Amino acid sequence: MATIRQEDFIQSIADAFQYISYYHPADYIRALAAAYEREQSPAARDAIAQILINSRMSAEGHRPICQDTGIAVVFLKIGMDLRWDATLNLQQMVDEGVRRAYGYPDNKLRASVLLDPAGARVNSRDNTPAVVHAEIVPGGGLDVICAAKGGGSENKSKFYALNPSDSIVDWVLKTVPTMGAGWCPPGILGLGIGGTPEKAMLMAKESLMAPVDIHELIARNRKGEKLNRIEELRLELYDKVNALGIGAQGLGGLTTVLDVKILDYPTHAASLPVAMIPNCAATRHAHFHLDGAGPARLDPPDLSDWPQLTYDASKGKRVNLDTVTRAEVAAWQPGDVLLLNGKLLTGRDAAHKRITDMLTKGEKLPVDFTNRFIYYVGPVDPVRDEVVGPAGPTTATRMDKFTRQMLEQTGLLGMVGKAERGPAAIEAIRDNRAVYLSAVGGAAYLVSKAIRAARVLAFPELGMEAIYEFEVKDMPVTVAVDAKGVSVHQTGPREWQARIGKIPVVPA
Repeated sequence: MATIRQEDFIQSIADAFQYISYYHPADYIRALAAAYEREQSPAARDAIAQILINSRMSAEGHRPICQDTGIAVVFLKIGMDLRWDATLNLQQMVDEGVRRAYGYPDNKLRASVLLDPAGARVNSRDNTPAVVHAEIVPGGGLDVICAAKGGGSENKSKFYALNPSDSIVDWVLKTVPTMGAGWCPPGILGLGIGGTPEKAMLMAKESLMAPVDIHELIARNRKGEKLNRIEELRLELYDKVNALGIGAQGLGGLTTVLDVKILDYPTHAASLPVAMIPNCAATRHAHFHLDGAGPARLDPPDLSDWPQLTYDASKGKRVNLDTVTRAEVAAWQPGDVLLLNGKLLTGRDAAHKRITDMLTKGEKLPVDFTNRFIYYVGPVDPVRDEVVGPAGPTTATRMDKFTRQMLEQTGLLGMVGKAERGPAAIEAIRDNRAVYLSAVGGAAYLVSKAIRAARVLAFPELGMEAIYEFEVKDMPVTVAVDAKGVSVHQTGPREWQARIGKIPVVPA
């Protein structure tokens, strides 16, 4: 009969969350590298290259893959014969492990968890509490999965109570385009089918913890092996979702998903609950087993699984943010690759709310935005000699409701974020002859290397949501909405969906 010591469990949790902050699962990297090799869309291929380069840099430098180091999710399968040598309960032990991981001095992770979510929304400062799912199973050991889920992908979670006669495939194909690109494709879709609403959501989340193995199903299918209904459904959805042409970062391309995972459970005769949760380009999870012999050992992956890529900055047009004019901005075309140089302001949800409240009250702003660009980012704290920690973009649509007021009342010239903009924001951009630039979500460490200096200008009490001024050199971005209001997140997927329809299909 195994006895798990409290300290062994806590340290294993801490080690796992540090591990997944900088190591992608190797199966995900192999699948992404294969997608890079077959990608035909230049914009999507460039985005995948940045994600792969960023991943290798993070693995080598032991710094976060993404600035959104996620909310901690832990799945526990606890053997019925297991004994504990502990004074804390499960939640307390997990939280202590998370606290250690997120505060580790050599690789401090961003604290994103807010207490009192419907009220004051105060940051817990240590990313606790974690979300813990525990199940009692036969045996005498403890199986643990630690996952870090970022807000961009979590916010795209979907649930629907279908009628028993409805098509799951039709619902998925109708729903995925509504998710936009804020979940940072290419990633993985997890589906939970059956049970009750909460069971379906839990299965969707847990399904994402399995290895990427769609290539094995494809190979078995081509050999004529018989697949079960869930395997057939996975293949059908994999093919049809990719045929939507959404592509990497929503720019249009051949690969939107690297795998589709499904767990199911018996359900009521009148019900067909279906949940869908995506894993983003910052797919992060680790599995370990404890048997009382000490803390878990997590071996580093073999970096030979990572392709040797370097980012080619020569194809981008250099832009001086300190002197750029509205006339220059008006000449930029959708899909143009730019390299930003000079001073770049930052600000996201909380800062935008403060700014627009001040504008409404007629108060003087602490920062002059005239002819400036603002980057939607909440960086990780720097360590050692870093100017700033990993600093990838956050989802731009959350700032849509502030966009018109910001453009019309501050003199702001442009914005940088990730994913698409909604209709209201695009109209505001067009009306004000401004521009929106897209940076690659899932390339936070790579982006941070373009930041040569950083200082807080306003709202320091907001922590990572304060307004910074970055000094950047050759920061890669794509013109996503031009001054005429043309969006590559609309034109790209439309173009590639049409192209894919003409590409000869090889049966899965």
